[in-house]
Amino acid sequence: MVALEATSDGRFAAGRDGVRAVVATGDRKVEFVAFADHTLAHVTSAMGFPAYYPVQPVELRAPVSAVLMDLDGTTVRSERFWVWIIERSVGSLLGNPRFRLEEADLPFVSGHSVSEHLAYCIAKYCPHATVEQAREHYFEHARRELHAIAQGRGKADAFVPAPGVKEFLLALKAAGIKVALVTSGLYEKAYPEILGAFRTLGMGDPRLFYDAVITAGFPLRHGEAGTLGELSPKPHPWLYADVCRVGLGIPGEQRHHVVGIEDSGAGVCSVRLAGYTAIGMAGGNIIESGTRALCTHYCSSFPEILSIIMQRQAAT
Repeated sequence: MVALEATSDGRFAAGRDGVRAVVATGDRKVEFVAFADHTLAHVTSAMGFPAYYPVQPVELRAPVSAVLMDLDGTTVRSERFWVWIIERSVGSLLGNPRFRLEEADLPFVSGHSVSEHLAYCIAKYCPHATVEQAREHYFEHARRELHAIAQGRGKADAFVPAPGVKEFLLALKAAGIKVALVTSGLYEKAYPEILGAFRTLGMGDPRLFYDAVITAGFPLRHGEAGTLGELSPKPHPWLYADVCRVGLGIPGEQRHHVVGIEDSGAGVCSVRLAGYTAIGMAGGNIIESGTRALCTHYCSSFPEILSIIMQRQAAT
């Protein structure tokens, strides 16, 4: 965490009006305002719609009733593919098909919404362009590449199941634990990923396996009806809150029996702001984004996470 004198909107300042401290995640996507008896989280927005949320204390209690899992980078290794699509989109804006992002850009182009990713790239690389123009290029490239992959062409390693994820998922099911899939990705990009991964794993239809699946919905395009999702994705709490409370039917008072698994800083913040325990998965940008402190555990493999969950089950 990074200490700040005040929140970016100037509403709260350390040492004023009961504020003890103001800190931010390393990527500055979430700012925390600490009072004596409570904490607020200020989720900033590249699209101009920030929000404040209360931060609830969490603990993982036995028995664990539900596991909420991120898609990209956690269940499926696909981040490199989507970063490549962003690079191609920015390259189209610049007229430079050889454009590549820098290593320092990676925490800002994963874990958030498509529009947030593109807004960051526009501000840094092509301020003459608009998010709307970038989105047109993004979906053009994405649809073409996804179609090629569905036809057996395109990037062969675009969507690879994470090591140990099959055994992990089957163990949760065998233990009677509900499993939900949560992604900030739009449905048209997210569903081919998990479908391809389940085919590779020989696990059948993911819609029949998961107890609930939530995505950022469908994109707004001219002449078509979209759904809410681009302005309320991770690190906002709504995807995790919605899939658990509505999708799984678990009320807020039972939130200490729910755990979210994430590999991105935005995802960890989303889990925590929804009021659930966050377990971080190594390999993403949790360390780089400065959100390690928000994780109750930080693990390098699914067997390690399963051991934590099953220890809780054994305590009942």
